[in-house]
Amino acid sequence: MKIVGIIPSRYASTRLPAKPLVDICGKPMVQRVYEQAKKSALLTDVIVATDDERIESAVKTFGGKVVMTPADIHSGSDRIALAAKNMAADIVVNIQGDEPLIDPQLIDQTIQALIDDEAVVVGTAVKKISSQNDIFNPSVVKVVLDKNNYALYFSRSPIPHVRDARNENEWLTQATVYKHFGIYVYRAEFLQHYTTMPQSPLEIAEKLEQLRVLENGYRIKCVITEYESLPVDTQEDLEKIVFHLKTTITTQ
Repeated sequence: MKIVGIIPSRYASTRLPAKPLVDICGKPMVQRVYEQAKKSALLTDVIVATDDERIESAVKTFGGKVVMTPADIHSGSDRIALAAKNMAADIVVNIQGDEPLIDPQLIDQTIQALIDDEAVVVGTAVKKISSQNDIFNPSVVKVVLDKNNYALYFSRSPIPHVRDARNENEWLTQATVYKHFGIYVYRAEFLQHYTTMPQSPLEIAEKLEQLRVLENGYRIKCVITEYESLPVDTQEDLEKIVFHLKTTITTQ
């Protein structure tokens, strides 16, 4: 079985300009993501899909594989679908280009959901929220699950709504709240079908590409993980990652 990890990497970013190329302890972020993905035991190949020659050049400089894609693409999954269109892959993994510390075991755990069950066409990863700050942070995507761990809905708003909670602490004690990691594992055929679906109303409203899958009547299997991943959306996020890496290096 051929399982290809593709990292969509756009140069444009409103909150953090040139995000894929920002320096993280001597390496551009795209390289950090690529190197973490290469540690996966299940991925047979890792490729960066970009719309910018500067990113292409950076990837080639550190010896990575890269393909060019158009700039006017709606989502990361649309970008990886185009990159994977002529690849002989069975499973394609969308690895977010802004998660420089993504755990390779998180990648493998999510892939395993499709290996174990042929009925699953899309898989992703979630983790129980323990921080009160995450509940109302729109950058932290929340998800509610059915009894079989299929996603019912994803939102930037706090879900489920706990009507009787008087504060964030009670919110967490009265309900299980999951946050979503932006990794998507697709069966290759379904990924190509995904791109034929027009952007859906909820996808556009929430700016969450996975809602296109749900709005078209398909299911997303959610793997509940204990691993962590810290996305970089802002300069503050970047500083936290740099501090984490410097602290790790110092203590080793």
